[in-house]
Amino acid sequence: QVRLVESGGGLVQAGGSLRLSCAASGSIVSINAMSWYRQAPGNQRELVGDITRGGSTNYADSVKGRFIISRDNAKNTVYLQMNSLKPEDTAVYYCNADINTFPLGSRSNVWGQGTQVTVSS
Repeated sequence: QVRLVESGGGLVQAGGSLRLSCAASGSIVSINAMSWYRQAPGNQRELVGDITRGGSTNYADSVKGRFIISRDNAKNTVYLQMNSLKPEDTAVYYCNADINTFPLGSRSNVWGQGTQVTVSS
């Protein structure tokens, strides 16, 4: 069993910053790509960005230049630094990871439970 637990969400004023964390735990051999998604009320879940095990990143156009994804492979944790936040960034943020698990050769795609981010104008 593997699980992801997000933390760091909350209420912030427009222009402010928040840092989300997502820690993986359980029967982990290694973690491949880790991603952040978000879902606003009435909208579909959308990709915010992702990061490979080697640290290469990819971002949605809507967050480029404002959000930074990083990871600590030793801690099995991915981070989302959100700067210059806008009201339209308000959403539930989810992390997702592609994880190699035990027994060897097994692989799981795992979602976190989500954390609410609210940006007031």
